[in-house]
Amino acid sequence: MRLARLRIADRIAHGVVEGEVVRLLQGTFFEAPAPTGEEVDLGIGRLLAPVIPSKVIGVGRNYADHARELGNEVPEEPLLFLKPSTSVIGPEDPIPLPDVSERVEHEAELAVVIGRLCRRVPEEEAPKYILGYTCGNDVTARDLQRADDQWTRAKGFDGFGPLGPWIETDLDPVDLGVECRVNGEVRQSGRTSQLTFTPDSLVSYVSRVMTLLPGDVILTGTPAGVGPLEAGDEVEVELEGIGVLRNPVVSG
Repeated sequence: MRLARLRIADRIAHGVVEGEVVRLLQGTFFEAPAPTGEEVDLGIGRLLAPVIPSKVIGVGRNYADHARELGNEVPEEPLLFLKPSTSVIGPEDPIPLPDVSERVEHEAELAVVIGRLCRRVPEEEAPKYILGYTCGNDVTARDLQRADDQWTRAKGFDGFGPLGPWIETDLDPVDLGVECRVNGEVRQSGRTSQLTFTPDSLVSYVSRVMTLLPGDVILTGTPAGVGPLEAGDEVEVELEGIGVLRNPVVSG
């Protein structure tokens, strides 16, 4: 099932995407939603970020090849950081390049969407707390990341958290293709089977640190091939079985 959040004229709606049709739901994905009986063409609405999370938890260096390309070791435990909810944007929303950075890079990632309150969850129970998966782009000001002792500024700018185009609920995340293209050129290509820490293990690990709320997102890490974005670029993140998240890049 594909769950989408979209703007239709002057209202924001939630629905199930079936081909080119969206069957609208009453309420959100987290409140026992019921069909309204209303259907709209997918092209009529404008897709938004599928959730606005209370927090986005990133996982650094979770692909060995990406850790190596930046000159880092693979951590023995998941390396966590936070992105603010204000970084989140949806499909086709512009990624603004901040004036204070000279090197902003794309990071294509599988994003895990939490479905219900989640605290101290054993790994084998993690799937019960996952609503589904979407595409994520952990946009990063690489020069600021290297300059600062922590990553909040580098990864926290408005627009640095594209998510979408929808949430896929019926998906096995163990071995999915992950690809990033800039202006049609493939920059990143990997598979989630290369993750050091699996999505289920990450949900368990993070939930032992902080309570996860419905709609919270865990970005699982990015494969090798990260590279710069320039104003005028179009960046696409594609996850096998989910779809394509596309965003233009603009001057901040």
